[in-house]
Amino acid sequence: MARRRSRRQRLPQEAVDAQIEGLSHEGRGIARLEGKTVFIDNALPTEEVRFKYSNKRSTFDEGYAEEIITAAPTRVMPPCEFAQLCGGCSLQHMNTQAQIEFKQGVLAEQLEKFAGLAPKTWLPPLQGPTLGYRTKARLGVRYVKPKETALVGFREKRSNFLADMGQCEVLIPQVGHQLMALRELINGLEARERIPQIEVAADDTTVALIFRHMDPLSPEDFSALVAFCQQREWHCYLQPKGEDTVHKVWPEDVPERLYFEHPSFDLKMAFHPKDFTQVNMAINQAMVPLAIELLDVQAEHRVLDLFCGLGNFTLPLATRSAHTVGVEVSQAMVERGYENAKANGIDNVSFYAWDLQQSVVGQAWAAEPFQRILIDPPRSGALEMIPLLPQFGAEKIVYVSCNPATLARDAGELCALGYQLSAAGVMDMFPHTSHVESIALFERR
Repeated sequence: MARRRSRRQRLPQEAVDAQIEGLSHEGRGIARLEGKTVFIDNALPTEEVRFKYSNKRSTFDEGYAEEIITAAPTRVMPPCEFAQLCGGCSLQHMNTQAQIEFKQGVLAEQLEKFAGLAPKTWLPPLQGPTLGYRTKARLGVRYVKPKETALVGFREKRSNFLADMGQCEVLIPQVGHQLMALRELINGLEARERIPQIEVAADDTTVALIFRHMDPLSPEDFSALVAFCQQREWHCYLQPKGEDTVHKVWPEDVPERLYFEHPSFDLKMAFHPKDFTQVNMAINQAMVPLAIELLDVQAEHRVLDLFCGLGNFTLPLATRSAHTVGVEVSQAMVERGYENAKANGIDNVSFYAWDLQQSVVGQAWAAEPFQRILIDPPRSGALEMIPLLPQFGAEKIVYVSCNPATLARDAGELCALGYQLSAAGVMDMFPHTSHVESIALFERR
């Protein structure tokens, strides 16, 4: 018997009034109509709004507030004119203090929900610039034939379509205010329909663009891309296929490196534009000293840094410890760690390449004692490593998280193994978004 296809519900065309009761973790207002939950973009708690449905599902509906009948005290004018169209930001209509309180609330809720925990001390939130902070991004590119124009930017809210946006206020201004120039560049290329993305990476002085192109570039297109970057003194990279094909084409006599600094430790860190680095350098420069202060690293300590990347925490830790070990799945990141250690004159550090979701039995570093541990895992958390942490004998563990749900899950496991959650707080790595970056200190009971 053939399976019947479910029909998409027809959306009401008329606007509907709703009272907003809360805010979802994605930053959408929550209303309840006729016994059903509705998630509404551009709506804040306590507001009365007039919205239109954008989607109806079996268990919940979605919509967008077209009119704010009664505004919340936390509502502000978005600093970017494209904020309600672009999916890159979800909270520009909420003031900064309210955003921080929302993120603190999400962290507290997740710790209670998944682990029944609350920290002994709530740390003051780490905050920095709220605009022009983002130094890395992947911009979508699409040439729209009917309109004979290229779009460059982020996707629309809850859509696969690229937003028709002229600039971005959270990207560093050198790039965020050049989106129209990038559109004009793409418009003039023969390969305008075969360039799907532009990756951006920047440091304090230099911008690098990586152009993904699906077909070989004509000499004219190649020259146009290079000239665009030359005029701005930006680095120009091309990516004809996979990530291993990324290569710099201008300037030819400069290493494929950008740099960021840790002023508190007098360190300068080199990275390739494709390397993972934190996107908000102001917060990163405050986060690393905070983590090391929480760990209370002393000169006689051996420190373990898990999921260490290129050594963002590892090298600063090494300046305060007897020896620091960094472990990261990527061999390329291990090599970058050693490169930066040598450049900064640090010799009391070791890096190892290992997948920390796999057994560490037989790994030399895993048989050593450590008095302090720092862990900075991906969104999936560190569930496989948590049961092994007590064997290292560390008195203090600092956990840096980009996902409060997996932090809470792992916190529950750590506390069951003899640690207590002494302190936790949020770090506003991504202002104007619902992304919650947090830090937690665990101490052996």
